[in-house]
Amino acid sequence: MPRKLFLLLISGFLLTGCAVGPDFQRPEAPSSKNYTVQPLPAETATAPVTGGTAQQFKTVEAIPRQWWQVFQSPSLDRLIRQGLTDSPSIAAAQAALRQARELMSAQYGTTWFPQVDAHLSAAKEQLNSASFGQSSTGTTSFELYNASVGVSYLLDLFGGQRRQLEALQAQVDLRNYQLTGTYLTLSANIVTAALQEASLRAQLQATRDIAADQQRAYDLVQQQFQLGGVARTDVLVQQTELAQTLASLPPLEKALSQTRHLLAVLVGRLPGEAGTLPEFDLASITLPGQLPVTLPSVLVRQRPDIQAAEALLHSASAQVGVATANLYPNITLSAGYGSQANKVDDLFKSDTIVWNLGAGLVQPLFHGGALRAQRRAALAALDQAGALYRQTVLLAFLNVADVLRALETDARALKAQAEAYAAAEDSLALTKTQFQLGAVNYLSLLVAQRQYQQARISLIQAQAARYADTAALFQALGGGWQSEPAVAQSAAARENQ
Repeated sequence: MPRKLFLLLISGFLLTGCAVGPDFQRPEAPSSKNYTVQPLPAETATAPVTGGTAQQFKTVEAIPRQWWQVFQSPSLDRLIRQGLTDSPSIAAAQAALRQARELMSAQYGTTWFPQVDAHLSAAKEQLNSASFGQSSTGTTSFELYNASVGVSYLLDLFGGQRRQLEALQAQVDLRNYQLTGTYLTLSANIVTAALQEASLRAQLQATRDIAADQQRAYDLVQQQFQLGGVARTDVLVQQTELAQTLASLPPLEKALSQTRHLLAVLVGRLPGEAGTLPEFDLASITLPGQLPVTLPSVLVRQRPDIQAAEALLHSASAQVGVATANLYPNITLSAGYGSQANKVDDLFKSDTIVWNLGAGLVQPLFHGGALRAQRRAALAALDQAGALYRQTVLLAFLNVADVLRALETDARALKAQAEAYAAAEDSLALTKTQFQLGAVNYLSLLVAQRQYQQARISLIQAQAARYADTAALFQALGGGWQSEPAVAQSAAARENQ
């Protein structure tokens, strides 16, 4: 009997047919060779200030995984490494990936292997002959012991189980790419927050310097007023300018504190521990001179959001196969082998052996149209996933195109702002000297002060924009996380499927 059972199960494997439903095909990469209408310049404009380095665009095959190291900031590198280790968002994404893998492993066992279960039972029964229509002769009690092994196997003739396994593998890929996206988003957020902190610190320092300069001007105007050289209104105007500058400090200080709190949370710490984090300023961060740019055809294999959308498309395709297979018969093979006796000592004796072989077929006949409606719903979900994939690709290309243009235009803006700052600085110095000599009136000094204050703050913001644009480019191109071991393992599993 065991031999027959073995042959029956082997025949079940051999009879497994082809999987119904569409076979998934990866979408073709866009044929465009450029991200923008006009080609990128050989290099961006330069400015003789921090962050004014000329940047050149270089076509590469892949983006470096630890892309933030182009800023040459050891403190930033350590902070990101800490965040990638301690951030709860990473832990949550990793747990979701493990869950998806275990669900796929469970389906793998159901799909490819028979289910074998051992059964043990012991019962004591009492029978009354009257219940069988016989004259009452009393009752009889006896004990019954059963020990057996049952084997069952769902013959996957139409591939419904295999399509379900395929869908779960796609879910593993999805969680994998979501983990990749979490790595990329977290590292980019830490870089952005650090750059924001550096910008705020520079703005705070500039505002304090301007306030100190205005304080000196206020003291000078007061002296001139006491000597009768200026009107009282001039003193009040300068006092107002100083007060307005001082009033701009608290919002900057609040923004700096909030940025520090955000950095602490990003790396998995409480906001109260922000004081233990390194501090960042623009002078300690280097603007890279070369910017890697991948080809548009490569972008769809690098951006984790595009890869995640492709995994969803793959899962939706497999679910069409599952819904289609549900329209066809299900065949289940089963067998059992064991012993049944009235005494435990008699179990497994030759005269107590019992066995069974069976096969069952379930053919859906009438379900009120539910099965066909489920298939139509699966097809609609596939169309939706396809549209979402195309939309994700379009938004990704839009993201890259916008960043590339921002890198070019913001470099020109910084150059112009640097020239404006230099002119405003010279104008203020000259106007101060002329005012002290009485060559110009107080209104001229006030105008020069305002122009200098605006030019200096605008220069800092323009400097920070160039750093932020650089970080945004690496994020838009997908970082380099496709080399992450977890991602590579998932890709290998998919290729071997």
